[in-house]
Amino acid sequence: MTLTRAAAVAVALAFAGTAAADDSWVFFGTYTDKAGSKGIYRAKFDAKTGKLSEPELAAEMGSPSFLAVHPSNKFLYAVGEGGGKDGGPVVAYSVDAKTGALTKLNELLSGGSGPCHVSIHPKGTHAIVANYGGGSTAFYKLGDDGKLVERIAFFQHEGSGANPGRQKEPHSHCGFFTPNGAAAVSVDLGIDRVKVFTLDAAKNTVTEAKDQDVTTPPGAGPRHIAIAPDGKFAYVCGELDSTVNVIEFGEKGGKVVQSLSTLKEPVKGNSTAECVLSPDGKFVYVSNRGANTIAAFKVGEDRKLTVAGHVTGDIKIPRNFNIDPSGKWMLIASQDGGKVGVWEIDAVTGLAKETGTTVPVSKCVCVKFVPLAK
Repeated sequence: MTLTRAAAVAVALAFAGTAAADDSWVFFGTYTDKAGSKGIYRAKFDAKTGKLSEPELAAEMGSPSFLAVHPSNKFLYAVGEGGGKDGGPVVAYSVDAKTGALTKLNELLSGGSGPCHVSIHPKGTHAIVANYGGGSTAFYKLGDDGKLVERIAFFQHEGSGANPGRQKEPHSHCGFFTPNGAAAVSVDLGIDRVKVFTLDAAKNTVTEAKDQDVTTPPGAGPRHIAIAPDGKFAYVCGELDSTVNVIEFGEKGGKVVQSLSTLKEPVKGNSTAECVLSPDGKFVYVSNRGANTIAAFKVGEDRKLTVAGHVTGDIKIPRNFNIDPSGKWMLIASQDGGKVGVWEIDAVTGLAKETGTTVPVSKCVCVKFVPLAK
């Protein structure tokens, strides 16, 4: 297909206001304290070289442990882990893509204690928040201006899991909307379950679909989920049993069709944290806290996984990591190492090698990218 001259001009104008695709702002969520982090930090990232600029404070906030970027890239949302029975803060910011500046728009409460995860609807109309301490899930309507309009639904999870030491009660750890936006899932570590909800975006109503819930292996402690773009499969890490679980969704709900260890050999006290699907959909990655590695798995044609190996290096408690939009670089946050490092990904093997590029970020626990504009 070739472009007409008019179409070519239109494309050129559309890209005139943006920087090269290689330039991004990276926003870092952290745990705060008097001697360390003060909130959300930002740095510039160059995907041509894999270099990061020195991080600087973008917004003061108490323990913004997880961040989410609006699909328009104009807004950023953060949860402040903590809070009492009414919950901790869910905060909306506008993003200046030229300077990386964050401007607070407003905030609402999460409804349950310990909000630990937030994500945004594919069309940018709603947000979902997981409350770890409260074991609950909250849904919010978002305005065209990026503000949190209201909390439209709240669900208290019920039940317990198979591990009496860690699963005496519900602990929702993350929530995502499905790619088509018609449903959402909330992964609950405390009850070995991926809960399913249906969303009527036009009516701003959310319904619990218990018959669609997915049960993970007993004692797995499901933590984070990565949903494939077609919505037919998902990958969930088991925090308590150091596994990655493949979920296949069908008309009658989903089921776990494969479970693999994230470890080369048993490591006492290990727990998984983040689960990421590569931009090209060919690899799944899971972070190991204890073994201090990133487990890599190759996605087969049947969407099941085979072990590709482990990403290693100077890593200390990798609670969170992320892959840049180009798919070439992996940024790993060492929560206990006080830094974020850059690894270069081999597109064939899926493994990554340490580049030596690191920047200091105290207790960094979240990494998010926003394209940089001129």
